[in-house]
Amino acid sequence: MKNKIYMVDTFTDVPFTGNPACVCILSEDRDDKWMQSFAFEMNLSETAFIILKEEEVFLRWFTPKTEIELCGHATLASAHVLWETRLVDPEKPIAFNTKSGVLSVKKIGPLIEMDFPIHRHQIADFSLDLLSAFQISPIYVGTFDGRVLVEVENEDMVKAIEPDFNKLKKLNTRGVVITSVSASDDIDFVSRYFAPWDGVDEDPVTGATHCCLGPYWARKLEKKELRAYQASSRGGYINMRIERDKVFLAGNAVTIYEGRIIV
Repeated sequence: MKNKIYMVDTFTDVPFTGNPACVCILSEDRDDKWMQSFAFEMNLSETAFIILKEEEVFLRWFTPKTEIELCGHATLASAHVLWETRLVDPEKPIAFNTKSGVLSVKKIGPLIEMDFPIHRHQIADFSLDLLSAFQISPIYVGTFDGRVLVEVENEDMVKAIEPDFNKLKKLNTRGVVITSVSASDDIDFVSRYFAPWDGVDEDPVTGATHCCLGPYWARKLEKKELRAYQASSRGGYINMRIERDKVFLAGNAVTIYEGRIIV
């Protein structure tokens, strides 16, 4: 089963929606240049590389431009593939060794749940360049993990955003999250995420940003369990629960295709 690739749609159980990730199961270590070139070739928001060594599972993530330290949807996709192919016992959790430490993943009924660290946000000044790039009137602006968090008044504002990417790329940040409370009874909040600095103009569904969004909305809504919708053109749903310094993100996944690496 090694030297195989899989395309997996995540945070969805409907093919061709959610966030697609490429999962590569390697038989041996590859150098960083090869992995970055492969991720560029796949041209998805993230490509995950898995190496199995005895009882350990090593995981790395690359965008088309760079390696990143944490990726929710590609972690979800990786666990889905390992269980579906039975390289890991479907009844057992997985502990991924990553640059962000050990990330635990397990099945909760039909969902895959990931144990991630919380990302705390800090209030920040409104940036005129930010407002100009998005043409928005924020309720709140904060920063977390080198990214910008922006709350706006309602869901319609989130969905209507059309960024000026030329202006956006001039901002000194890693990414921008726009969020609001949801208009739907079964959804707590919505968001969109833009990261052209990493080669991803708009990420369809982003697990890592919900490590901040989850705690942010849990405090505002006074809830420890939430359900979110990322309102990109593909769209996807994230369930989460907050416990102390952890956020547990859960979602579905569906395999679209599989292939073999021959280079």
